Amino acid sequence: MRPSSHRRFPARRRLALVTTGLVTAAGLGFLPLATRADAGAVDLAHAALAAKDGWASSGSGTTGGQAADAKHDTTVTTRAALVKALRAGPADVPRIIRVKGRIDANTDDQGRPLTCTDYAKGTGYTLAAYLKAYDPAVWGRSKLPSGAQESARAAAQAKQAERVGITVPSNTTIIGVPGTDAGINGGSLLVQKADDVIIRNLTFADTRDCFPQWDPTDGSEGNWNSAYDAVTLRGATHVWADHNSFTDSPHFDASNPRHFGREYQVHDGALDITNASDLVTVSFNRFADHDKTMLIGSSDKDSKLRVTLHHNVFQGIVQRAPLARVGQVHLYNNHFDTTPRDGYIHSYSVNARAGVQIVAQNNHWTLSSDRKTSQLLSGDGTGAFAGSGNMVNGTVTDLVAAHNAANKKKIKPEVAWKPALASGLEASAASLPTSLARRAGAGVLK
Repeated sequence: MRPSSHRRFPARRRLALVTTGLVTAAGLGFLPLATRADAGAVDLAHAALAAKDGWASSGSGTTGGQAADAKHDTTVTTRAALVKALRAGPADVPRIIRVKGRIDANTDDQGRPLTCTDYAKGTGYTLAAYLKAYDPAVWGRSKLPSGAQESARAAAQAKQAERVGITVPSNTTIIGVPGTDAGINGGSLLVQKADDVIIRNLTFADTRDCFPQWDPTDGSEGNWNSAYDAVTLRGATHVWADHNSFTDSPHFDASNPRHFGREYQVHDGALDITNASDLVTVSFNRFADHDKTMLIGSSDKDSKLRVTLHHNVFQGIVQRAPLARVGQVHLYNNHFDTTPRDGYIHSYSVNARAGVQIVAQNNHWTLSSDRKTSQLLSGDGTGAFAGSGNMVNGTVTDLVAAHNAANKKKIKPEVAWKPALASGLEASAASLPTSLARRAGAGVLK
């Protein structure tokens, strides 16, 4: 990938000043007015993140492709057109990409569907041969797979990655065209070392790895690990992900087979924020039917990671909503529903570890009868979660106290920072289950 510059564009900044008038959209918080020269009406594709709307509004703010010229304002309906639009012109030129309808990422340049068999062709990989080679009874459990079949698996995975992995450069807005069920099936957007990116109004469905790797050393029983997130931020800055939907549908994990006694997991993260990514706002998204949903921090030695999550819905989520390390994370006005859904059984919601400092304000948990309040948080004994106004089934509840009373590894209840970027913070979480049911996710924006 070509290296990305973090250079800001004066034209974009001038346009941002013109469009800083704010309107209060009913039920949507504060959104900036942005008027196209040829329309005279609000154009979502030119909208920037409002002032004080989470960490991504810090400093120079997040305007994405707002300053794009007509040449770099493109509507796409296929994977090939999407990739072409992302690569057109200088690497960091402002660009707007309007996704119309569903794009299938598992297609060739002519739009023909590609299957797992197509990716494996010519590599020598077969699942049967892989299982035979690395059966723990033969291979053991002390080392990662290596040799002919592991090399073949990696080669097949690389062929799929070339199709489904789509790199997003700096100064880009990718937005679904309202009313078209816009989204990407099976794709993985990668925002790597890029600055100023907006991703809105898209459904990301079934980002599936055909070739998971067996790791006998992962945990006490080993695990199958897959490679692709629906959206991955690595070393990215000033990113706004808003009004998107993330789901494993139609391939739910309950349909995954088991090999070596473990689930053959074909899904990785929904939205992962890692490798010193910074100044990120995740708002009004819907996360549903997924296991490992969101990482903030790839390891305990990661850095930066200032992230805001507000007005998101988590339903049918097993874990990592989010799992957060190291940084300063602000969670406010989110709704977490622990009710089992489509075979996904809740384990925990928020994991605070590696010294992370989380401020959680006025979130709402709908706690199902099979779960306890003490199971909503998790941690390694080093993370902090400063909560206020958080509700469980309509009652304000001290989540940290409930966790600490039932677990040996304690979560610290205090942090050393105070959020200053919380536009639209609602004073009570009571109405969130009802209001976010109609306000969050793709297809809401008009």
